[in-house]
Amino acid sequence: MSLDQGLVDWVSEALAPIGEVTMRRMMGGATLYCDGTIFAIAAMDDLWFKADAVSDPLWDAEGAERFSYARKGRIATMNYRRAPGDVHDDAEAMIRWAQIAIAAGRRSAK
Repeated sequence: MSLDQGLVDWVSEALAPIGEVTMRRMMGGATLYCDGTIFAIAAMDDLWFKADAVSDPLWDAEGAERFSYARKGRIATMNYRRAPGDVHDDAEAMIRWAQIAIAAGRRSAK
């Protein structure tokens, strides 16, 4: 698994109107921040937005699966949701969903 730099570049370009996107590499992927707030990870060849109990109903309604991975023979999950398909080619969709994730990131920082 390698980091899709093109995806990270697209996220940065699409979100430029709302803030600066930075990244920190992690195990073959990257953690993404908008103006210092964690909001997504780029991993497993896709984009996963930060979620929480407040935003989970929105992600559930969209059918966005929860991030999961195998760890020591078990399936572990993290509170990230697969980005809806339209964010990959629609800047307005990227902004709309990223703002939900940024809000979750802000809530988790408290």
